[in-house]
Amino acid sequence: MDVRQTIGWNVKRLRVARGLSQERLALEANIDRSYVGRVERGLENVTVSTLEALSNAMNVHVSVLFEQIDAKAERPAALRSGRKPKTGL
Repeated sequence: MDVRQTIGWNVKRLRVARGLSQERLALEANIDRSYVGRVERGLENVTVSTLEALSNAMNVHVSVLFEQIDAKAERPAALRSGRKPKTGL
């Protein structure tokens, strides 16, 4: 797995674990939503500034985005699509 794929895997893994949509992560990191998707697919050569913005938005150290992936690990699952139901009405 190359570095771009490793970063993308970790971004998606962390984003899904925190229950963030690509749109919410992009908003909090002040980047475009479609860019987040391309990063997660390993298609973008991400800048240090973007790595910092993504890690800050997910409250992790930037080094976590470079963690090696276990070859046996399954791809992170996607979040359920659609809006979350309103509560407390």
